[in-house]
Parts: sequence; structure tokens; C-alpha cells
Amino acid sequence: MDFSIIIPLYNRPQEIDELLESLTKQTIKNFDVIIVEDGSNIKSDEIIKKYKEKLNLKYYFKENSGPGTTRNYGAEKSEKDYFIFFDSDCIIPENYMQIVTERLEKKFSDCYGGPDAAMKSFTNIQKAISYAMTSIISTGGIRGASEKAGKFHPRSFNMGFSKQVFLKTGGYSKMRFGEDIDMTLRILENGFTTQLIKEAYVYHKRRTDFKKFFRQIFNSGCARINLYLRHKNSLKIVHFLPTCFLVGNILLLALAIAIALIFKNLSLFFIFISPLLLFCAIVFIDSALKNGLKVGFLSIVAVYIQLCSYGAGFLKAVFNGLILKKGDTTGFVKNFYK
Repeated sequence: MDFSIIIPLYNRPQEIDELLESLTKQTIKNFDVIIVEDGSNIKSDEIIKKYKEKLNLKYYFKENSGPGTTRNYGAEKSEKDYFIFFDSDCIIPENYMQIVTERLEKKFSDCYGGPDAAMKSFTNIQKAISYAMTSIISTGGIRGASEKAGKFHPRSFNMGFSKQVFLKTGGYSKMRFGEDIDMTLRILENGFTTQLIKEAYVYHKRRTDFKKFFRQIFNSGCARINLYLRHKNSLKIVHFLPTCFLVGNILLLALAIAIALIFKNLSLFFIFISPLLLFCAIVFIDSALKNGLKVGFLSIVAVYIQLCSYGAGFLKAVFNGLILKKGDTTGFVKNFYK
């Protein structure tokens, strides 16, 4: 099989340098690379020139329109029959292409996806964010590491599909956030097959600080209602859990404070919040065993941000999109890539 690796790029020359360097180390070279710079203010053309002799590489620059339509632009430029999409903040293990090729030749599917992981060189905050986004404690195993939560839905940081899929679905939509989930849902609605390739993981840097992480996940919560407006069967009970977590934490803390003040007994406060303390302890122990003590403590913060920001975005979107019927409810951040 031959592939086109398609990468949307916006103001991230350092990231694309690391990504392209990792692609030069692939154990098999059955791919070309299509980079589409989406109206960047900080162009990466000089970085990309370094890899012209090392990779079969094509580079395009276009006006800014968002990652979804930029991926479509790259797919239209491809001459291959199968596309692989990476985000620019990914680093690819050297056996990735070999794993994907062997799996699809043995068990073909119209679309596949893989999970993500953290490298040892990542910062402690990046490792904590990676833990929050991949742990079964915070996500229930629905973000690329498990198929148990239902039919697998690949995400575009590590996703591939055939040209036939692209032609029939029309590619990614113009949604600002959640465009990859929308794409997966349309792939399934059109009768195409998907599969999880667990061994085909990528190292995903995600966000570099908690402020950016909050904004990203808040918009993901908003996007879930946008997806519901497009795909009525896409909303599941699991999508309400972060909102329940957020509201439950607020109510429990308020009750604990009120009881402690009424009875003038500080110990009652800690008794009432003991479920929250137990949850924090579970997160800390699980993460610390995998990543060390520092990351364990930071993981508590990352998990709370992940659940509470998603829950807050979901609530905002319910109010604006379902009650006020404003349509597209995303908008905490205007820029597609923040």
C-alpha cells in the first residue's frame, strides 16, 4: 500500500521540524508527505526545505480556513489511494508506517485510527495533560485507546482513510471544532468500516500549558452539542458525565462549607469532601505509578481542568444551542489552532 501523509500547519515551525525528522526514520518509505500551511504568520518554508531530499514532500500555502478544510486541500493534491492525517504537534515512532501497512493488508478497513502517548522528553505539564486525555479515569477509554465504549471513532491527530471515503463524504466539514468527530460520524453513516490500531500510536504534545489546555477542552465541550445538532444519535450518556462532575463538585463544596459554618466544625468540611479527596488520591496514585510523583500531582490539576472545562463548555452549548437556538455554539477561542 502507498499513502499520502497530510499535515495541516499553522505557525508551528519547531513542531513540523520534529514531525518531519521522525518521518525520515520510518522503517518503510511507502508514503509521500503533503504539508499545507494554513495562512501562517510564521511560515515554515525554510524548515521544510531541509527535508526535500530526505522525503517525497510537497508543500502548499493557502489562506487561513481552519484544519478541516486544510486537510481537504491536501487530500485533493494527493495522487495516492489512502490518506493519513497527523497534527503538526505529533512525533511518529519509527515503525508506525510498517504497523499500519501490515494491519491494513491483513485486515483492510476504510478508515483507521490510533492512540497517542507521551515521550520521556515531554515537560511534566505535557505528560500530565497526556494522562488526563488518555486515562480511563478521566475519559472512560473513548479517546483512542479502547473500542469498548462503542464503535471506534478515530481522531484526526492520528487517523487515516481511503480516497473513496474522501470522495463520497466530501471530506472534513467547516466546523471550527469537532470536525474530526463529525468526519468519523459521516464515515460510519455512509457504511464505511473503521478500526482501532492500538500499536499505531503517536507521541502527541497537545497543549504546553494549562491555560491553553482549558481553552481547547472548553471548545470540545461546546462542539459536542454542535455535533448533536448535525448527528442526532451522536449524544451519549458518557458525554454528560463531565457536566455532572462539574456540578457535583460545586454542590458538594457548597454543602461542605455551609455545614462547617453552621456547626462551626472544620472536620465536617473534610468529611463532606472526602469523595473528592478520594478521587484526587486515585488520580495521583495511578499517574504517579506511570509517570512519577511530580506528574502525579500535576495530573490532578490536568484531570480537573479536563473534566470541568468540558463540562462548562457543554453547559454553555446546551444553553446557547438548544435553549436559545443560536446554532454553532463554539466561540471561546476564535482561532482554529489555539
